[in-house]
Amino acid sequence: MPAAPLLLLDQIDSTNAEARRRAEAGETGPLWISARRQTEGRGRRGRAWENGDGNLAATLLLTTRKPPAEAAQVTFIAALAVADLLDGYAPPSLVTIKWPNDVMLAGEKVSGVLVESGAHPAGGLWLAIGVGINLADAPTGTERPATALARHLRGDVTSPPSIETAAAHLAKAFAVWLERWQSLGFEPILDAWQARTAGLNGPAVARLGHETVEGRAEGVAPDGALKLRLADGTLRLISAGDVFFGEAA
Repeated sequence: MPAAPLLLLDQIDSTNAEARRRAEAGETGPLWISARRQTEGRGRRGRAWENGDGNLAATLLLTTRKPPAEAAQVTFIAALAVADLLDGYAPPSLVTIKWPNDVMLAGEKVSGVLVESGAHPAGGLWLAIGVGINLADAPTGTERPATALARHLRGDVTSPPSIETAAAHLAKAFAVWLERWQSLGFEPILDAWQARTAGLNGPAVARLGHETVEGRAEGVAPDGALKLRLADGTLRLISAGDVFFGEAA
């Protein structure tokens, strides 16, 4: 499957917001929308997402006929594509994924994914798969330590990729995983994702909107939901939320 076309803008409020506007106007994609600067970038739970100069902000606009729960699996595809991109510049041993889609370098967050969706005017769902990657620098004062690719380059790499190069690499890697998902289903995606993910068996705390639950993670369900065993012995399936593992829990 070829990579989707890439639109690079100098400035936008939010690449996800632009994808939404285009979808609601009838555009179906696939189209990657990237920007050198976002003025209103967003992360999960309405948090601001800073993307300083030289960092990547990109959103893939897709449409699908899959039901919402299945369509949400694209978040795992996005995390794998980011990890593949980072492997080209940093030691692969440093690249991991924290459930469900935060990509880490040396244990610190380097990338986040935000997937939004809605009913498309032509039927089915539109998906806005937003990806932010700290290529050149990282924000300070975040809840959990953040880092940038520039701090973890391999010895044979002199600098992080440009926004244009990173966007092209991301689009190519995403297309590979998307093709596997569409032709083979979620299982190979989940297997590859689990191979990069630590902390899936041990203490965990999940912040879920208006409640916080803690227990012991017992891996993931076939659909990617986190299995959390609570203190009273009940098993809770967590489909989305902020989860902290191990000592961080």
